[in-house]
Formats: sequence, C-alpha cells, structure tokens
Amino acid sequence: MYSVFTAPDLLPDLYDAGTAGVIEHGGRLEAFFEDRSAAALFGEPQLVEEMDWVQHTRDAWPPLLVGERFFVVAPWRAEPTPPGRLRLEINPGMQCDTGQHPCTRLCLEAMERAVRPGDAVLDVGSGSGILSLAAKLLGARRVVACDIDPDAARVAPFFIGSADAVRTGAFDVVVANINEDVLGPMRADLERVAPRRILSGFQDEEGDWTCLVC
Repeated sequence: MYSVFTAPDLLPDLYDAGTAGVIEHGGRLEAFFEDRSAAALFGEPQLVEEMDWVQHTRDAWPPLLVGERFFVVAPWRAEPTPPGRLRLEINPGMQCDTGQHPCTRLCLEAMERAVRPGDAVLDVGSGSGILSLAAKLLGARRVVACDIDPDAARVAPFFIGSADAVRTGAFDVVVANINEDVLGPMRADLERVAPRRILSGFQDEEGDWTCLVC
C-alpha cells in the first residue's frame, strides 16, 4: 500500500484513479493506493504498513461539534447526538465539504443565525450537500441546491447550473461556499436572488478563512 499527500480539490481525481481511501489532515488529503504508479500521479508515493484502511479511514472522521447547534458525523458513527444539537450526517466521499474545512464550519455557524424556520434557501455550489442538509435541519421550508458538477450530491431539489438561472427574489437566503475567483463574477446574481447571503471560501487580509454574512 502506498500513500501520497495532495490538495483537497483533487478529491474527484483521486477516486477516478482508484484510491483505496482518503484521510484529511489540516486542509491536505492523504490518499492510499494499492498501485504505486497510480499514487505517483499525485506526488511522491510513500510505502505504508499494511492496515485495515477502511477502519483507518473511518477513524479519521470523528464527530464534530460545530457552532451552537450542529453535531456533524459520518453515517457509520454510533455516538449519540448531544442534547440540544442537530445531527448532521454527511458521508465523506467524492465531494468536498464534509465539515472538516474551516469555511464549511463558518458557513454552518452563519446559517444558525441567518436561516429562519420557513425560509427558502438556495445552496450554490452545493458539493457534498452538507449546507443543504443543514438548512433543512434548521427548518427551511424549501431548499434547492445547484452545482456545475453533475456528480455533486443530489440531497435536495437539484439542478446543474448556478445562480444566473434563478428567478429574482426567489429565495430568502442564498449560501455559497466557493472560492473567491468564482464568487466575484457571481456577486450580482447572488444579490439578485436573495436578500440574505452567506458567502465563504476565501481568506481575509491576514490569510484566515472567513465568511461574509450580508
């Protein structure tokens, strides 16, 4: 078995190349391969001891307490939901946004404040669907997700595309956890479709990940 460290945005490519499992380490991914040549496509492979990689991968996704209300867990975790918390189950797989990245946690914390029961919520660039699931748990009456990636998780009414295809004022809240280069050109459409916006995926002047609520 070989392992290689690489960037999070290569997660779909890792699965296409046949990775046996992926673990996140502080914003970087460690991918495991049976074949050294496959691992070498992503960096310098390191030989690792034989292990139960399924259990090793599962152990790498412990439950997370996020904000004041969320308990983020993988489906295989058996820990009970703490009192007063909402159990947010997300399967670490081919899509990003599992709750491990600071931007995802910042979005969840912002949603606790911005999403009200009965709201209509649009999740732009939905990825794993974690923010759509969170909106439902917070009592949103309608949640729609969209992504330009056709392989994004279909956890809500979903369409392939972006905010430019949405009618003006169709939602109460729009949430978008996307990088800054993508968010910039989308800003006018995001402002057009919802009066409340949660935007993340970028860093402030000090280099810290941040979330804008407007």
